[in-house]
Amino acid sequence: MLVFFIENLEWSVKVNKILLIIPAYNEQDSILSTTQTIDEYNKNHSHPLDYIVINDGSKDNTEQILVENDIPHIKLVHNLGIGGAVQTGYKYAFENDYDIAIQFDGDGQHDVNYVEDICKPIIEGMANMTIGSRFVEGSTSEFKSTKARQMGIKIISSFIKCFTHEKLYDVTSGFRAIDKGLIKQFALEYPLEYPEPISTTQILKEGKKISEVPVEMNERNGGVSSIRSWKNAYYMINVLLSIMIIGTRRSK
Repeated sequence: MLVFFIENLEWSVKVNKILLIIPAYNEQDSILSTTQTIDEYNKNHSHPLDYIVINDGSKDNTEQILVENDIPHIKLVHNLGIGGAVQTGYKYAFENDYDIAIQFDGDGQHDVNYVEDICKPIIEGMANMTIGSRFVEGSTSEFKSTKARQMGIKIISSFIKCFTHEKLYDVTSGFRAIDKGLIKQFALEYPLEYPEPISTTQILKEGKKISEVPVEMNERNGGVSSIRSWKNAYYMINVLLSIMIIGTRRSK
């Protein structure tokens, strides 16, 4: 009990402000339950988590749900895509002086109870970015996406390793945290397309540290994934070309 108290005291002292960035496009079926799980988490923890939903030009009732339930959010008039939505969150985090920003899906796939695990390597100065991973040792996640996507993730992972000499496994995971320095960097410049694997490659080339943390993930509560099956080949080709371009640049 004493160890638990000390660990949680250290967590509270070292980190002043943490922000969950929740991009949402047509998430009327899940956005309320997602934010309610965070509210419930905050009731049971001494160090509450702030969150901001980025309504990325949703065409369904997402905005109405956000307004009616007084959920903190930013409404984007046009759909900017996942990169633009998340960067809007990073700009908000930078302007409001947050220490750690966490990308957190609005579809119920991510578990808020893993936030402390995600933040720990950053707090301890061991990483600039952490990635919540389904594929590293320690993860008991039953949901690992389709076989086709798993194969695609492995190919992208191998490409990133080829150009950065760093092996990461869940490189497309949207459950990730960054430190204050990267908040500033991403607020100014962030990939609008394929942001997870591209930003991962970029910061590895810059010599920054990334740590993967085992987490559990769930299937979507509702809505439609931003990556459709008919786009998979196009997605893969463009991601791999982008990684190749970044990977062959000289490090600054």
